[in-house]
Amino acid sequence: MTDSILLTVENGLARITLNRPERLNAINAEAAQAWRDIAAEVAERSDVGAVLLDAVGPAFCAGGDVAEMSAMGGSMNSIGDFADIIHEGHRSLSAMPKPIVAAVNGAVAGGGLGFMLVADYIVAATSAKFVSKYADIGLTPDCGVSTLLPEAVGMRRALQLTLTSRSLTADEALDWGLVSEVVADGETDDRAREIAAGWLSGATAAFGEARRLLRGGVGRDYTTALDDEARTIGAAFETADAQARIGAFLARSARR
Repeated sequence: MTDSILLTVENGLARITLNRPERLNAINAEAAQAWRDIAAEVAERSDVGAVLLDAVGPAFCAGGDVAEMSAMGGSMNSIGDFADIIHEGHRSLSAMPKPIVAAVNGAVAGGGLGFMLVADYIVAATSAKFVSKYADIGLTPDCGVSTLLPEAVGMRRALQLTLTSRSLTADEALDWGLVSEVVADGETDDRAREIAAGWLSGATAAFGEARRLLRGGVGRDYTTALDDEARTIGAAFETADAQARIGAFLARSARR
C-alpha cells in the first residue's frame, strides 16, 4: 500500500493528502495510481459528504515528477498513459456530488494547478505561490489545467500564466479568481475544516448536487443542463432534509 497519497475519513469528511514532501509533492507513477484509486473510493463511499484536499511539507504540488517521467523512456504512450491515470482520478472527483475544499500552502506549479483546481473552494496561505512552468521544460498542460485554469481566471489570464514565466502571489491569485480566499500561514487547515464543517452540518446533499450541476454544466448544451436541474431539484424536494428545512423556513416566514 502506497503512502504517497493518504486518505482518512472521519465524521463524513474525507481528507486526501499529497504526501511526497521530499519531492514537493510532485506526482510519480505510484502517486498517480494512488490518486486514481483514492478518488474512485471517495466518489463511491456513502459515508463521505465532503472532501478536504491538502499536502504535507513546504509545497502543495510541483506537478509531475519530471525525473521519474524521464525514466519512463520518454515515449508518447508511456507519458500519455501516466497522464491518463491521473485524469481518471480527476474525472471521478469532478463528477461526484460531494464538494471539495483545498488547503494550499507553499508552491503550486504545473500540473499542481490542476490538482488544486479540482477543489471547489481554495484556501491559500499568504506565502503561497502559483506558476505554470510547463513551457520551461518544453511540455504542455495536463491534469485538467487547459480546462480548469481558464474556467477559474478567464482565457486571457490563463494564457498569460501559461505562456509566460509569470508567478502569482496569493493576493494576486485571489484577485485573479484562482483561489477563494487567503489566510495567514498556518491557518489554512483550520479554515478549510471550518468550510467543510459548514457543508456537513448543513444541507449536505444539496451542496453536493449544486456542485455537480455547476461542474457538469460547463461545456454542455443549455437544454441538457435545464433537464438535469429539473430532475435534481425534483429529487431534492422529496428528501426528508429538504422537507424539514422548507417547513422551518415557512414557519419563520409566518411569524414575520
